[in-house]
Amino acid sequence: MANGEGSSGEESQVTYYTLEDVRKRNSQKELWLVIHGRVYDITRFVEEHPGGEEVLFEQAGADATESFEDVGHSVDAREMLKQYYVGDLHPDDCKQGSKKDVLITTSSNSTRYWPLLPINLEVFLKENLSEEIDL
Repeated sequence: MANGEGSSGEESQVTYYTLEDVRKRNSQKELWLVIHGRVYDITRFVEEHPGGEEVLFEQAGADATESFEDVGHSVDAREMLKQYYVGDLHPDDCKQGSKKDVLITTSSNSTRYWPLLPINLEVFLKENLSEEIDL
């Protein structure tokens, strides 16, 4: 458990769960999942889910962020999540979504072949753009 400071200056408690903690809760009796690094206990919601129970059980005990976003949930659905929030995913288990790999190709008038190069976008931009840009 970690302490944080709320916007009103009051201390707030954040409980961190590992992916292993979440994985253990993947049954009809207890169903947890992760969306955008936040952990939700949606056990009470399963029968009410408009998309059916099956899709929730497919995502149970795992990071469901991609599936949640692919469906295109409404603002109301996102608001509803708040009532099921139990804590945050432990930082060690969070995906580093801010660091994207990008494939860059080069072109040449010669017959030489230049392969695709996987690079870290942030590193590339820092090395190749003006220092005026703050990344």
